[in-house]
Amino acid sequence: VQLQACGGGLVQAGGSLRVSCAVSGRALSTYNFGWFRQAPGKERDFVAAIAWNSNTDYADSVKGRFAISRDNAKNTVSLEMNSLKDEDTAVYYCAATRRVTSLNTERVYDSWGQGTLVTVSS
Repeated sequence: VQLQACGGGLVQAGGSLRVSCAVSGRALSTYNFGWFRQAPGKERDFVAAIAWNSNTDYADSVKGRFAISRDNAKNTVSLEMNSLKDEDTAVYYCAATRRVTSLNTERVYDSWGQGTLVTVSS
């Protein structure tokens, strides 16, 4: 499977932004997807995941503010980000796996998109 992230940009603190991932390949409905982010000078961290059955998981830092979704018909996975904070500034990566456990862990994902930059200004 191949992934192409898009939708990043500059947004003011408190604002909203949607990043999406275009997914190509076969049997995409059987894949699980995750969003990770890497802030300047920091390691890449888990943000959100959505399983093949649409079960979701979120990092504590984004719960209640971010929402992950998938559209199997359009081959896209999206991350809606609301009430953005300065600390949300990062490069956001989408990833795919057929593993069904530990979806909040980077190591289970074997396909990654190129990343899209989200900058939140105060």
